[in-house]
Amino acid sequence: MSRTFGFAKRNIRRSPFQAIAASMVMFLTFFALLVFMLLATGSQMILKYYESKPQVIAFFKDGTTQADVTAIQNALSRETKVVGIKFVSKEDALKIYKERNKNDPALLELVTANILPSSLEISTQTPQDLPSIAEILKQEPVIEEVIVPEDVVATLTSATKVIRIVGSAVVGFLILFAILVILMVIGFKIRLRRDEIEIMKLIGASSSFIRTPFVLEGIFYGLVGAVSSWIVVYIIIWYFTPFWQGYLNEVKLLPVNPLFMLILLSAAAIASILIGTLGSVGAVRRYLRI
Repeated sequence: MSRTFGFAKRNIRRSPFQAIAASMVMFLTFFALLVFMLLATGSQMILKYYESKPQVIAFFKDGTTQADVTAIQNALSRETKVVGIKFVSKEDALKIYKERNKNDPALLELVTANILPSSLEISTQTPQDLPSIAEILKQEPVIEEVIVPEDVVATLTSATKVIRIVGSAVVGFLILFAILVILMVIGFKIRLRRDEIEIMKLIGASSSFIRTPFVLEGIFYGLVGAVSSWIVVYIIIWYFTPFWQGYLNEVKLLPVNPLFMLILLSAAAIASILIGTLGSVGAVRRYLRI
């Protein structure tokens, strides 16, 4: 086995530019794959976050009594579509306002609890339940305004589907392209070494001994591309995490769990071995007649 690895190492050293080209193609393939997987996972987590948030917000008119609020809460609690009800008082609304605008003192001036409305935040089982609950609230005379952020969920759902479709198509194309590149690189090397292969056959080398170094070479290109792309992606995420956290606000996506990144690395390594094996085996079967 050590001699087989030695032959594979020698093949790579003899044509460094081809090795670099094959590794770069694999790098681009797995970079796109990792970015797609991160985008798909992140968009799914963001979608779940917004689906679990209070989806209907009903603002009360000034002068609404606690008895009116309790009556509406009791009526909503009997609805099977409702999974959560939270009352936000004027004081609570002021605390939320101050927390969200703590970095902008100008927005905090002259703002008191009296000018902020109290509200109810209602969560439903699915986004499809939003309109019916909103209609119930709009019929209440003490309700001044009802906000239904259903467009946010619908937009996120559409964006998630687009990411999956486009990402899958791009990654599928790049995987096919990477297999073909490895096939061509290994096939070119086999043609260059035909005389050497013939000599090895004449001195009694087995077919597996001749084939295996080329297969290992293809696997090497795949692993180099997968590991290097994972390192680059991790560095990019680590560097831009403080910047992205400011946009994500309450959505806890960052920093990325190291265990999740290790799972991505393992998946990329397995996929790289499969791609490298497919490309090199295809070249061996096509060009190596032994």
